[in-house]
Amino acid sequence: MPQVVLRLRPRCFAARNLFFVRALSFGTVAPAPSQVRPWPGLRSWRDAPPNESRSWGSHGPSPSPPHDPIAMPASSLSECAATVLSTADPLTKSRLSHLAYSRWCRREIPVGSAVPPARPARPEKPLLVPPKEIPSHKSAGLPLNAYMLHNLAHVELNAIDLAWDTVVRFSPLREELGDEFFADFARVADDESRHFSWCSQRLNELGFSYGDMPAHNFLWRECEKSSEDVAARLAVIPLVQEARGLDAGPRLVQKLVGFGDLRTSYIVTKIAEEEMAHVAVGLYWFLHVCKKMDRTPCATFKDLLEEYGVELKGPFNYTARDKVGIPRDWYDGAEKQEGRAKLSEARNTQNFVHDRLASIIALERNNSEMNC
Repeated sequence: MPQVVLRLRPRCFAARNLFFVRALSFGTVAPAPSQVRPWPGLRSWRDAPPNESRSWGSHGPSPSPPHDPIAMPASSLSECAATVLSTADPLTKSRLSHLAYSRWCRREIPVGSAVPPARPARPEKPLLVPPKEIPSHKSAGLPLNAYMLHNLAHVELNAIDLAWDTVVRFSPLREELGDEFFADFARVADDESRHFSWCSQRLNELGFSYGDMPAHNFLWRECEKSSEDVAARLAVIPLVQEARGLDAGPRLVQKLVGFGDLRTSYIVTKIAEEEMAHVAVGLYWFLHVCKKMDRTPCATFKDLLEEYGVELKGPFNYTARDKVGIPRDWYDGAEKQEGRAKLSEARNTQNFVHDRLASIIALERNNSEMNC
């Protein structure tokens, strides 16, 4: 298993010294940090018992019907994480996630440590293709609501693995991070497993299944970038990838309502609501790590994204981002820069069209003069 650190390079000495491994490598420290207002729901999210509402009933989340017992023989939370990551069947992965987190909540297992698999096990379907090769809903043969729901199910399945990978991959840093770090990301994994269960159930109700259309592996590639650095993992996954869910959720809901599928829109609304906790907990631990390193969070966040080649893209849901506590100056410039780039591109296109029209007019004038 590669050595992991609280910054960017593999460790070569005791983990307790690693908070300061690259504290001087960023260059000039930024001015006073932005004001961060923690999400007020974080404590109640942490204190809540495991959520047993893993089905979607006629009035929303409801307890699942009885299932055959499933075994989780692992002796630590990290071993549970490795077991889930090594499980290919999506619904089994979802159920094992809930069992693992429930065992943790009953204090049956410690954090422990384990070796994570190089990449999660995946079912034969869906076929994984580059993002640009994902078919449209028409060519995929799915109606728009099922198409969007399948994409969301794929995101949720990846999110299960992303959370469990964070647990097992950074288990060597338990002394520095504390048990609550691993408890938080195990709860995130449990939430995501419930979200996948809802999506899978609704797909079946619509006459489809997860795997009926190709999907991409972009999210896991983003995870691999940060496999040896917990600060980068927190920046790239909760504060960028999961925060994009806050931005996209309301737009997806509007499309589903416009399509006439209110039941699916309610599921997506609930998922988007619960994703706020995941972004908030990522922010909490990112601030914690920055404090340990004596680093300015905003500057560190931006430096990490630049170093790892992670792009921030708008439009941003400012209301949701403000609620979870992400300061706007961490990301707001990205949308302005993107807007300037689009404006410049539009102007270049306009200039090209103008020059082309001028050439055509000049050519027509010359032809007219020659005919005279």
